Amino acid sequence: YFLSLKMEKDNITETKEFYLIELSDVPEVRISLFLVFLLIYLITLAGNGAIILAIAREVQLQTPMYFFLSNLSFLDILSPTVTVPKMLQVFMSEDKTISFAGCVLQLFLLIDFVGTEVFLLAVMAYDRYVAICSPLHYTNIMSTRLCMQLAAGAICGIVNSTVHTVFIFSLSFCNSNVINHFFCDTPPILKLSCSDTHTIDILHFILSTIIALTTFVIILVSYMYILLAILKIRSPQGQQKAFSTCASHLTAVAIFYGTIIFMYLRPSSSFSMDQDKIVSLFYTLVIPMLNPLIYSLRNKDNAFLRMKGNISLN
Repeated sequence: YFLSLKMEKDNITETKEFYLIELSDVPEVRISLFLVFLLIYLITLAGNGAIILAIAREVQLQTPMYFFLSNLSFLDILSPTVTVPKMLQVFMSEDKTISFAGCVLQLFLLIDFVGTEVFLLAVMAYDRYVAICSPLHYTNIMSTRLCMQLAAGAICGIVNSTVHTVFIFSLSFCNSNVINHFFCDTPPILKLSCSDTHTIDILHFILSTIIALTTFVIILVSYMYILLAILKIRSPQGQQKAFSTCASHLTAVAIFYGTIIFMYLRPSSSFSMDQDKIVSLFYTLVIPMLNPLIYSLRNKDNAFLRMKGNISLN
């Protein structure tokens, strides 16, 4: 057995680089896509950068909710930066290659940022729960120390990312080095391996499910208590104001979780690469652009300069 394993390993050519594939072979289409994606990327950087700058400069925005929002905006800058620059190069350059180390790093960072954002959305749901259900104790509960601890806890995505990356790139790649995607993502990389990926598929599904379900339960329970608290408010205006503090977060959660569940919480046999390319564009490029719009629409009357007033509405 070990002799045959060694012979098989000796017959495998070491993969030093991968080739990425653009969305279209038509030059005119590639140019159009390049301009569209570049514009979206620049809007993403500008929108999220503006939120971070506004929160950092304005004393009125030094609250837990905006602290977590600034962390989310920072993630929404990092996440597309991992994939978009290389993707734009692939569109417009003859060089479609990405080094093995570059592919490993890209996959590691992408999984890390996605996992961290999932956890951060759960933390933001808990913050809204405390703000609405315990407004008088909000300042004491959501102390600076706790906020820093919760934000630091969001880096648990690194553990998940490390496990995924180590297992995936411990596989043998001997069939092809052409990734049917415009960045290094788990499904297309697994399809290149000539090793048995059954165990990796199960591990990937289990870890993704645990993280998604755990954070989703936190969000669901938080909003169940929030809904009960809102229903106890007698004034329709009060109910509307309380609900408005959660509307933007709920919108962001629905869009992000819907995309991630469709993308990752499925058996590998159901993956369609052409379809998944479009979906992956949505969560790596479009969602980071939409988040600043979603959160700023709620604050459009004062452009993030709303005074605290009632602590439950902060």
